[in-house]
Amino acid sequence: MRSKTVTRTFINEISPHIDMPINKLALVRYKTIDSCLQNRFRKWTLEDLMEACSDALYEYEGMTKGISRRTIQLDIQNMRSEKLGYNAPIIVTDKKFYSYEDKGYSITNSPLTQQDLGTLVEVLDVLKQFKGFGYFQELTGMVTRLEDKLYTHQHKGKSYIDFEKNELLKGLQHIDLLHKAIINKKTVDILYQSFKAASAQNITFYPYLLKEYRNRWFILGCNKRTKATMILALDRIEQFKELRSEKYMKPDFDVATYFDDVIGVSKMPNQEPQLIVCKISKEHAPYIITKPIHASQQIIRGEKDGTVFSIHVIWNFELERELLGFGEQLQVLAPRRIQGKLRARMKRAVAAYESEKKE
Repeated sequence: MRSKTVTRTFINEISPHIDMPINKLALVRYKTIDSCLQNRFRKWTLEDLMEACSDALYEYEGMTKGISRRTIQLDIQNMRSEKLGYNAPIIVTDKKFYSYEDKGYSITNSPLTQQDLGTLVEVLDVLKQFKGFGYFQELTGMVTRLEDKLYTHQHKGKSYIDFEKNELLKGLQHIDLLHKAIINKKTVDILYQSFKAASAQNITFYPYLLKEYRNRWFILGCNKRTKATMILALDRIEQFKELRSEKYMKPDFDVATYFDDVIGVSKMPNQEPQLIVCKISKEHAPYIITKPIHASQQIIRGEKDGTVFSIHVIWNFELERELLGFGEQLQVLAPRRIQGKLRARMKRAVAAYESEKKE
């Protein structure tokens, strides 16, 4: 899903330079009709679809002019045809109610058309020109994903790359709208249910940055009521809406570097990074050397039985989990307080296993 989102965003950005087959307003209508017809708990007349499309165009584009009956009829005709590659199985029952014959159908699940493939090939050619530049290293993974996707569709064969993904992850539907809120500097009202809270709460929130960590997405921003910087997990957001009348407050810190001294996303206000010195066994040292735990990692010295290295980061739960993941192969040498915390956690883990053995 993420690669599709990135692709759509990039194509939208370069659309003035590409002869796109569908205009933006039509896409909004198609998406709205698609969402309506997926809703099997309601019967949709042509008038209902006209009203839904008018509401969507007002919400996204600020358009107050209504949609004509003829426009929606042409949209349905286009969605049914091969022109757009949708071939949508739209049927009419009782001569007035529209629905999908296939309950699981959606235009978002339709395969890429030859025109889509041609456009993506052009986009890939552009992206490949930047792959070698340091500032565009983050494009490398996206280009590889697109190349693999194109190969799969063009050759009707298997994909030979298996990217890390989590198909059951919640909250991904919020990414696009939150991204727009950040770009347009809009305040939002978020209904948020944390793991620790007994019930969901409404938060008036100024969004600043979307952050991904281990296939989970988070939003960095500020709570209007407490004025505190917060990091919210998208999978805990039940719903949110834009507060058009609420003034947006800009961040008083550098958002781009906020996570530079952190592994993961947990960070308390005014928390300072510290130098953590570790020793990794000789057997596992190559894993640390070839894939540093953090950008601040420095190799201090090599020893007969392992390698001593340091990282300069904030101590948090994610870092503890990262270091404990190496088990007996890694030892924290300093600071002693952190060494003691990890030792205590390991003792509790051993005690839990010993207790289970006795039972």
